[in-house]
Amino acid sequence: MAYHPFRHFGLKVLSIALAGAIWLTVGDQRAIERPMRVPLEYHNMPSHLELLSSPPDSVEVRLRGPSGTIGRLLPGDVVGVLDLTAARPGTRLFHLLADEVRVPYGVAVSQVNPAAVSLTFEPAASRVVPVVPVVDGEPAAGYRVGRILSSPEQVKVIGPVSHVVGVASATTEPVSVASATTNVVDRVVIGVANELVRLDQPQNATVTVEIVPAAEDKRLDGVPVAARGLGEGRSARIEPEAVVVVLRGTRARLLPLTAAAAYVDVTGLPPGRHDLPVKIDPVADVQVAAIQPATVAVRVR
Repeated sequence: MAYHPFRHFGLKVLSIALAGAIWLTVGDQRAIERPMRVPLEYHNMPSHLELLSSPPDSVEVRLRGPSGTIGRLLPGDVVGVLDLTAARPGTRLFHLLADEVRVPYGVAVSQVNPAAVSLTFEPAASRVVPVVPVVDGEPAAGYRVGRILSSPEQVKVIGPVSHVVGVASATTEPVSVASATTNVVDRVVIGVANELVRLDQPQNATVTVEIVPAAEDKRLDGVPVAARGLGEGRSARIEPEAVVVVLRGTRARLLPLTAAAAYVDVTGLPPGRHDLPVKIDPVADVQVAAIQPATVAVRVR
């Protein structure tokens, strides 16, 4: 029979390809060891306990397995798992064994570092505290911050009992009132400054910052002082005859005011010298901040 080199050519090519794949696969299976830092998960934490400090979030392990498998490991393929079922108040030592590290099939853990983790537990506690918003910046000239309102007004916080008792309030992200002339309303995240204390449920707050006209002072010099309540035929001499009056109110209310009515009440006073307080007729939405001098000498005749 004549020899045909191309007979069954497809099968020959397939055989060569399979042999090559087997060779590559076998060649990729040499066993190696490799260190790797992996995340550490805490399972079965008792609900009545809290950790007193931030526990380690990763450990270093030595992995053994085929080089190809080891080389293809991705973050999250290997995870350390620490079972806290036996936790109780106080400082406790938990061993992290090789078989408590979750690995893909074909990979083994030869070493865990550290082999034990020290954790401190304390009974859990909760309390309701007010929400105190943080305000940042200054309103526009002539305005000031009025009432600051938060919805909700209170939140529930939880954590280790020794830390919860020291939390007086929850806070918020800063609410900017820079250059504001009207009320500012913002929705911000609520938080607690103590890192071991947290909200029972993550919440946002709607914060309303009232922006109101600022009170200013206006000085009026040389305001004459009159005598009121003089009896018939009586006269009064006042020293000094004029005083300085300082009025307080909003800029818009003070601007048109150029005078004030100052007086002393001499009703029913007998003749002679009297030291009397100076009074000012009231002006709507304006306060009298100061009168200089506050009393004057009055001689009734």
